[in-house]
Amino acid sequence: MRPGARIRAAIEVLEDIADNHRPASTALADWGRSHRFAGSGDRAAIGTIVFDVLRHKNSFAWKMGADDPRALALAAAGEALGLTSEALQLAADGSEYAVAPLSSEEVEGIARSIPDDAPLTIAGDLPEWIATSFERTFGKRAAIEGRALSCRAPVDLRVNSLKATREKVLKAFEKFGAVVTPWSPIGVRVPAPVGPAKSPNVEADTAHGKGWFEVQDEGSQLAALIAGAGPREQVLDLCAGAGGKTLAMAAGMQNTGQVYAYDSSRSQLRPIFERLKRAGVRNVQVMEAGDEAELVNLAGRFDLVFVDAPCTGSGTWRRRPDAKWRLKPESVELRLEEQRQVLASAAPMVKPGGRLVYVTCSVLSEENGDQVKSFMEAHSEFQLSPIAAHWENQIGGEMPASADGATDTLLLTPASHGTDGFFIAVLGRQSD
Repeated sequence: MRPGARIRAAIEVLEDIADNHRPASTALADWGRSHRFAGSGDRAAIGTIVFDVLRHKNSFAWKMGADDPRALALAAAGEALGLTSEALQLAADGSEYAVAPLSSEEVEGIARSIPDDAPLTIAGDLPEWIATSFERTFGKRAAIEGRALSCRAPVDLRVNSLKATREKVLKAFEKFGAVVTPWSPIGVRVPAPVGPAKSPNVEADTAHGKGWFEVQDEGSQLAALIAGAGPREQVLDLCAGAGGKTLAMAAGMQNTGQVYAYDSSRSQLRPIFERLKRAGVRNVQVMEAGDEAELVNLAGRFDLVFVDAPCTGSGTWRRRPDAKWRLKPESVELRLEEQRQVLASAAPMVKPGGRLVYVTCSVLSEENGDQVKSFMEAHSEFQLSPIAAHWENQIGGEMPASADGATDTLLLTPASHGTDGFFIAVLGRQSD
């Protein structure tokens, strides 16, 4: 497909998303099935335009003076397809399968830059209703942090120390320009693609089948490391999901002690079994999903309770840009209530002298510091354990500054640390 046809296809997909309120991945998959002639390179380029539009919808609309699918796709197409303004104008030649020629206003819009004093919703590509929360969390850096959450993300890999070394994984992916992660001592990073290129499918590599690594953002790796699950400890992963952090903690425990993996959702927990087998993990007991009675029977048993709480996912917008625009205020309220419930369930699981690690993939203070404060007010037996000490013990060196300015908890972000957005708090339970 020529560039003009790729742009036209992206417009069709964006119209489908807007008209039918569908996830971008579903709309793209359906377009591909109904256009079998499109090759993998074509589908990757079309997807790049669509996702870049979703990442930068507000700023593109401001530049173009319009927010219809054509205007947004044209704003994205230059970088997404690696086209200069002149080449983009040539691609829009009005032929049968291309887009109509650009107007003078569209040419001017494509070249327009976002001013330094643009409103936060434009400069940070944020929904209007959430801008206040970003300002509260980040202050003057709100636009910078929002803009970084709108960029393409790298592919981060956590080396499985039970089966491989960092050097082996680096060697396996040197063809993709793999490098070590800046903070995690067990991380490897495949840089984000440029232009129409697509991130490599690293899970199709032989190294993945051998269990050498798991795809896991560096922020998530750091959360599991900071939790400090050690050999022979008893650990509860209360919201285990597909088991990414369960696997990380089990490897850190060197297959000793025991990790109990629990989740309320059977479908989310189901993939953990294959992952455990591939990784060579033998110290994990997967609990029956949703069996709260079994969970209650384990109260007071655990050295560590890890709570990767349900949240808005605002820290993952680089990877799921359409989620940014689907998120609504009522969704935040729902997640806040779920967080309060899961923390209340976690508290009695921690034995005296043990610790509770609260993690979200959100950058909103309401879900992070506010929740920790409310939890401690309701559970006086828990106190914040300054996180810098845990960083030094488990990772080494000086901990980077938290993106929200806090000192006892840590907020990681793309702009400040190059990770997804992750909040981490360690709370110790007083001994009896």
